[in-house]
Amino acid sequence: MGQVVTDRRKGGGSLERLLRVQADGASGPSGVEAVIAIEVGEGAGFTIRLKEGRLEPIPGLPENPTVRIITDPATMAAVIEGSRSGVHAFLRGDLRVRGTLALALQLDALFGNGKRPVRWPRSAAVRVGGLHTSYLEAGRGSPVVLLHGLGATNASFLPTVWDLARDHRVIAPDLPGFGETAKPIRSYHARFYAQWTAALLKQLGVERAQIVGNSMGGRVALELGMQYPDMVDRMVLLAPSPAFIRNREFVRVVRVLRPELALIPLPLRHKQVVRGIKGLFSRPSRLPHAWYEAAADEFLRVFRTARGRIAFFSAARQIYLEEPHGDDGFWDRLPSMTRPALFVWGDRDRLVPAAFAKHVVKALPKARSEVFEDCGHVPQYEMPRRTNALIREFLEAEG
Repeated sequence: MGQVVTDRRKGGGSLERLLRVQADGASGPSGVEAVIAIEVGEGAGFTIRLKEGRLEPIPGLPENPTVRIITDPATMAAVIEGSRSGVHAFLRGDLRVRGTLALALQLDALFGNGKRPVRWPRSAAVRVGGLHTSYLEAGRGSPVVLLHGLGATNASFLPTVWDLARDHRVIAPDLPGFGETAKPIRSYHARFYAQWTAALLKQLGVERAQIVGNSMGGRVALELGMQYPDMVDRMVLLAPSPAFIRNREFVRVVRVLRPELALIPLPLRHKQVVRGIKGLFSRPSRLPHAWYEAAADEFLRVFRTARGRIAFFSAARQIYLEEPHGDDGFWDRLPSMTRPALFVWGDRDRLVPAAFAKHVVKALPKARSEVFEDCGHVPQYEMPRRTNALIREFLEAEG
């Protein structure tokens, strides 16, 4: 795995020595074997072999790494020493990641000799309802839980994690079926996710939290508010995926199609996924192309596994099949959600049109609704400053 093929130092040697000091006291994730490339210039850098929880720095770059971390020597030195967060460097565009983004986040948390500021995100894992659960945690203070959307991971909330961690305890899990969390063969509907989220909070010692959800994660947040209102303070729903009222002519067909059919591999090219992700935004040029590449890498890494595909299609199937009306219908149940809620919509969202806002106002007349102009489906990345400021304003409001 990952034969080392080049050793042009250009700063790589000093970084390697610095890393050896850090690696002596670091303990990597157990059960993970990986080859990490640290590229700090044209053909320059070094390799980190991760095995049995130990980090082994090696001169030169590997041929087929699990993940590539691409940056400059000064930034890499600051990350290794613990004077700068790798997440912050990534968000500022000073560091790029190709390959397994989740592993890069885990590696970031190992640096700094244990002196990392509490605001900096750290990867952790816990068992929830018998499922291995991966999550990011950062900061201290009143807890805020961030729930990602379909096909995404907790990395889809990195700008919000970084902002809120200044004065909140931020918890961003990979939902079951996605990212590094377990992927059981089961039905992935909103009620299951709400029950699982409640169990996660109990496992982490959180009695009551504020919830922020994007897309499918917003639907899960609403279900949590309906099923477990005592565990929810306030919630922010970023383009939440509701039950569809129109375009339901394929319900009978979709009911027949089982997600287990996804056992058959589906060929997807990296360029196709990048185009699909860019389609979630009103103006894709607002984000660096490197972020789309990293997101596509992470999506394909999970989707290329049988369980990852089954989970994706099961969750998508449940979103489409959810009944809008009736005793168990979403829109007829929604008025029972009594927690203070802020809904944020993008007027150029192709997945969840902002027209849903009028239905929410009818069901929850006391809820607040904001429509962002020239914004797509992922406001926390497309308009991070405005989104984070609005989240803060709402979460800190009284009453």
